Amino acid sequence: MFQEHGFSGFAVAGANRQHARMLFSNGLQRIELPGAELWLDHAWLPAAEADALLAALREQVSWEVHRIRMFGREVDSPRLSCWIGDPGTVYTYSRTRFTPRAWPAALMPVRGRLRDAVGEDFNSVLANRYRDGRDRMGWHSDDEPELGPQPVIASVSLGATRRFALKPRGEGTPLSLDLPHGSLLVMRGDTQARYRHALPGTARPVAERINLTFRRIQPAR
Repeated sequence: MFQEHGFSGFAVAGANRQHARMLFSNGLQRIELPGAELWLDHAWLPAAEADALLAALREQVSWEVHRIRMFGREVDSPRLSCWIGDPGTVYTYSRTRFTPRAWPAALMPVRGRLRDAVGEDFNSVLANRYRDGRDRMGWHSDDEPELGPQPVIASVSLGATRRFALKPRGEGTPLSLDLPHGSLLVMRGDTQARYRHALPGTARPVAERINLTFRRIQPAR
């Protein structure tokens, strides 16, 4: 049963209480991390649905190597990516501006299902394709101004299990999570303000992984 103090000692109060009840009732479990709000369902998509989605995204998404700025110069990002969204959901990260591509058919049901599970109307998604263990994502926060002060990020993982790492911006204890095929990780509240996250590379033989981070771009003022 849902309890307002039932998430590893965290109190759920105010406007967050309704969201907490929704997430808990939809199978997500609260992950303990001070100052953050993390929810995880290891098997959000049944295996057969996750398999079908992975195969469809390989074919339907316009995969490309994004050019990003690091240490004052432009470099190829160590993965394949695609920025997808509603018209007008332009996104800037790593000092690079991305115009959205149209939603592929395979993502439309996932978008609606996430709306029901998380209670957010996501209008965009960053798709990342990690071809093997050498592909990776460096330390960063999803804290761009167009995401708002407390963005909700819903991360769906497909394919090989990879380790997702978080570390505090100041003092504190880091956390690592293994995100398997079909899992859903939701980051809310002050998570982006207080923590950075990464998908480290690995020397172990590992198969392909596709990650989908759904988000909502705020309308320009």
